[in-house]
Amino acid sequence: MNKIGIYPGSFDPLTHGHLDVIRRAVKLFDHVIVAVATNEAKRPLFSKGERCQLVNEAIEGIPGVSVDAFEGLLVDYAARKNAHAIIRGLRAISDYEFEFQMALMNRQLNSDIETIFMMPKDQYTFISSGMVKEVASLGGDIRPFVPEAIHDAMKKRFPSQYSPGHSSHPLNS
Repeated sequence: MNKIGIYPGSFDPLTHGHLDVIRRAVKLFDHVIVAVATNEAKRPLFSKGERCQLVNEAIEGIPGVSVDAFEGLLVDYAARKNAHAIIRGLRAISDYEFEFQMALMNRQLNSDIETIFMMPKDQYTFISSGMVKEVASLGGDIRPFVPEAIHDAMKKRFPSQYSPGHSSHPLNS
C-alpha cells in the first residue's frame, strides 16, 4: 500500500522553504502531492494554473512528487486521493496556533487522515510567500528565497522594479 501525503498551500509563490519541506516529506511518504489551493482571503499574484506550472518546474527532478490543484475541503480532497496524511509547514511558533486549530478541525471532519507538522531548515524559517512578494514589488533581490523559475516569473510581474538603475534593495529607496 502506497503512503500518500498531501502538502497543501497557495504557493503564491513557492519558496525554498516549501521545497525543503517537499524534499523531506518524500523521505516519509511513497508519494507527495503538492496541492495548490485557492485561498479566498488572499489576492493571488499568480493564477492557480500559473502556480501549478511554477511548482511543477521547481519540483522537476524530485522523484515521488506531483502537483495538483483542488477546491473545497482539504480532507475531502485528501480522501479522494487516498492520502494518509496532510503535511503542514511550521516556520515559527506564530504559525502553530492556526495550524493546530486547522488540524483539529480536519480530524473532526475525517479522523482517518493525520496531520503532520514539518519545520523547514533554520535558514528558511523567516521566508514567507508574502515577504517574497513584498521584497520583489519593492525591487529587492529574491533569488536567495525562491527557485529560478519563480524568480523569473516574479521579474515579469514587477518589470519596473527590475529596470536598470532601480535600487536592488528596498531599504535604499
